[in-house]
Amino acid sequence: MARQSISLTEPNDQWLKNQVDNKEYASKSELVNDLIRQARKQEWIKEKLENAEKSGFTTDSKDEILKLSKELLNG
Repeated sequence: MARQSISLTEPNDQWLKNQVDNKEYASKSELVNDLIRQARKQEWIKEKLENAEKSGFTTDSKDEILKLSKELLNG
């Protein structure tokens, strides 16, 4: 696993610390990795929507699109 050193503003560092203290995450690293995963999933969804708009149609039903989107967001 790659190791990085980052600088955080005091409010962001405190927020991360609070999430760990509240047992939401085991460590700041785990939380940052989860935030990055969520951002990457959002990018994937945005790309799919843009491609669908460009193509003008999709064969997926509304329910299928919603189900896949929820699965991706929930991991």
